Amino acid sequence: MKNMTIENIIAVTGGRLYGDNTILGKEISFITTDSRSAAVGCLFAAIKGENFDGHDFIKSAYEKGTLCAIGERFPADCPLPVIVVKNTVEALGELAAFYRRQFGIPVLGITGSVGKTTAKEMVSAVLSRRYKVHKTAKNLNNDLGVPLTLFGLDESCGFAVVEMGISHFGEMRRLGEIVKPDMALYTVIGSAHLEFLGDFDGVLRAKSEMLEFLPDNGTVFINGDDETLNKMVCRQKICRYGVSPGCDVTAENITLLGTEGMELDIVSGRRKIHVKINSYGKHMVTAALGAAAVGIHMGLSDEEIAAGIADYAPVGSRSNIVETDKITIIDDCYNANPTSVAAALDSLSMLRARRVCILGDMGELGESAAKLHFETGEHAAEINTDLIIACGTLSKNTANGAEKAGGKNVVWFETKAELLLNLPRLIKEGDAVLVKASHSQKFEDIVGELKKL
Repeated sequence: MKNMTIENIIAVTGGRLYGDNTILGKEISFITTDSRSAAVGCLFAAIKGENFDGHDFIKSAYEKGTLCAIGERFPADCPLPVIVVKNTVEALGELAAFYRRQFGIPVLGITGSVGKTTAKEMVSAVLSRRYKVHKTAKNLNNDLGVPLTLFGLDESCGFAVVEMGISHFGEMRRLGEIVKPDMALYTVIGSAHLEFLGDFDGVLRAKSEMLEFLPDNGTVFINGDDETLNKMVCRQKICRYGVSPGCDVTAENITLLGTEGMELDIVSGRRKIHVKINSYGKHMVTAALGAAAVGIHMGLSDEEIAAGIADYAPVGSRSNIVETDKITIIDDCYNANPTSVAAALDSLSMLRARRVCILGDMGELGESAAKLHFETGEHAAEINTDLIIACGTLSKNTANGAEKAGGKNVVWFETKAELLLNLPRLIKEGDAVLVKASHSQKFEDIVGELKKL
């Protein structure tokens, strides 16, 4: 890693080295928070979590050839030198900011209430047609994940795409200070983390903290179909993407191809780029437009943009299509909030099949939780979902909303175990089944059972 000597790490973090001080001039090979991935020459970051304390694994890291550890204490009889700091996660942030400043490549920060990972993957697919792109792995988008992402930069990288997620005021300011992005892309402002951010305007204020760290000549790409994002005012240039009038990058001639994706023309001024999106979901049009906007800004050709969009593939349980011998499963159970569930239901409504949704509890909605679940149920009924299955304590409100809105086939289960027992009688051959809930509900268990039907 570039200029990552033990001496520099101590200077940047304000830590104190305990143990062998002959390593001061040595440079670490990489940084890990998992002792199982520790190797010769690495820096092991000991983090105390809810279930494990990384300090207990320093000896294990030492046995694998770790050069040094960084943590909040020097354990008794510790065989490994340790840089002791007040807070390990904060120290990693300071170190990541130092490391990022050594690379003069363009950096795009991506945020929003939903669709961040999809946007990150789509933008990266497009830019990869010209650059070696370093991007956030999985969903490492918080105060720990963002530093770990930046530590993956090396001299071969030509562009970085960094996903940035927050749930409280002030967190995005900290991430922005670390990443120092040259440009930003905003997906959607929706009903996520309302327990902490209050309302949509509060979400916008929190997400906009990133812009304090963009240069004056930076570009901010915003979803022009989002009412709240259109309120954004900043000193940087704004580029709007979407299907609404006035967007700088928009779509024409959209042809839906069911679970196989869609075709459309992306239009920017006089440019018209015909593209095929090989992924399911109405929201994919917006993701493709955002990626095209970034690609156009970076000077990519029409052919590069079209090829990059065609390269996109979903990550994990995000609108992932699973075709079994009997049914089509839309595995979208990675996470959920009312905005993302509404989008998933809208996409489901476009399929030519018996449409079934299995919806679970959504977290971090504060005092509005019951109301928002009720409205989700209403929406599911209003778009004529054939079977609405709700599961969980909060989702009783989803079932009530669906029934009040005229849903003719609504079922509610208090527990996931009850639902799993009843799946065989509820699901029919030929069904298209959407599965969506907050990650804490572990609805991947339901997906697993659906695959067995």
